[in-house]
Amino acid sequence: MKELHVGIVGLGWVAEAHLIAFNQTTGAKVTAVCSSRNPSPAEVEARYGVPLKVYAKLEDMLADPDIDIVSICTANPLHAQQTIDSVMAGKHVYIEKPMALSYEDTKRMQAAIKKSGKKVCVGFECRYSMQVKLLNSIVEKGLIGEVTYGESDYYHGIGPWYRQFCWSNTAAGGGSALLSGGCHAMDALMYLMREPVEEVMSYSTKSKADCFSSYEFDPCSVTIIKFANGKVGKCAASIDCLQPYYFHFQLVGSKGSIRDNQLYSTDLDGLVKDRWTTLQTSTLDSGEVLDHPYNPQMQAFVDAINNDTEMPLTSFEDAFKTHKAIFAADLSAKLGRPVKLSELD
Repeated sequence: MKELHVGIVGLGWVAEAHLIAFNQTTGAKVTAVCSSRNPSPAEVEARYGVPLKVYAKLEDMLADPDIDIVSICTANPLHAQQTIDSVMAGKHVYIEKPMALSYEDTKRMQAAIKKSGKKVCVGFECRYSMQVKLLNSIVEKGLIGEVTYGESDYYHGIGPWYRQFCWSNTAAGGGSALLSGGCHAMDALMYLMREPVEEVMSYSTKSKADCFSSYEFDPCSVTIIKFANGKVGKCAASIDCLQPYYFHFQLVGSKGSIRDNQLYSTDLDGLVKDRWTTLQTSTLDSGEVLDHPYNPQMQAFVDAINNDTEMPLTSFEDAFKTHKAIFAADLSAKLGRPVKLSELD
């Protein structure tokens, strides 16, 4: 099996998590970084503890035949074009979320990826978390019956205490509450509900707290979702909340319900029927990227490349569907009416 060489673009907050996760895989290692800040190789080695090639320009990294995978950790507005340039240069690509800030850009990316034949993974690593795997298993095994309603909510106060805030608070940089962080919740909900989204209705608002006053868009939104078979859902995204990080789940089925890491089921004998049963798992309770489950996702990506198989769970096409629902939700909030996903085409 060939050892794949990874080049990381951008040296911000998430780059360290990517470097650690790729270097812990079997079959890949990080060999280069690219940053417009143009740090010296000595600075990079001092920061990450390993010697790496250093590029100041992406085109120079893409010209390196030694690089097999490009891991994009740059600011949101750069993701789309850098992905297109990378796949057209013959590289496989990992894209941090959001993969783009407009539906038009996602379609351009889709066309380039299809033409290139390269594999692309998108940063919805929460699908690989212990909590989401557990919830998916409960749904799959029918322990709460047929699910008809689901909600997934993302509460993560992102203010001036985050280094990225200088650009993520802008309309051109952050985009929306869903694109900035709530996309994790939307993606997890769509994965667990197992049905395509038909229509969304979204409302948005903004905190009165001074620390969030510089947001150029409404950093809080709630979206009601109509799925294709009549199921419904709700996704709230607040990046202007003053509270601990909280990733909420609720799934309601014909034989019971799930609430976060708690189960109620009429299908299991011996449970106390007037209480929730707590399930022991590792919950999504941190916004720190080093705590996110990149390791199993990166391993799945590396294996898909080496075995020439489809990328499980977080392929570009999976992420494309999630982003399309998000763009429809943001359009709904802007227009003040429901939006069918078919309207975007």
